[in-house]
Amino acid sequence: MPIKSYLAHPHEGRKQHLIDALSAIKECEVLPATNEDVLVVITETLDDVSEEILKEKIEKIDSLKLLAMVSGFNSPQN
Repeated sequence: MPIKSYLAHPHEGRKQHLIDALSAIKECEVLPATNEDVLVVITETLDDVSEEILKEKIEKIDSLKLLAMVSGFNSPQN
């Protein structure tokens, strides 16, 4: 079960749109910074294929300027 964290940078003036778009995706948890135009995004998916599909979906959001992975963890399923 991949769990990854990203820093998401919105295009100027589009932070709220990016928060709304990411929050609508069930595999994402969004934590906006209060003093910067950056979001922490934590994703949790069932497998690597689902994670790749999710990442492609996130990268298609038009208010997203940059997505940088910070950490990744893959726990084995029992």
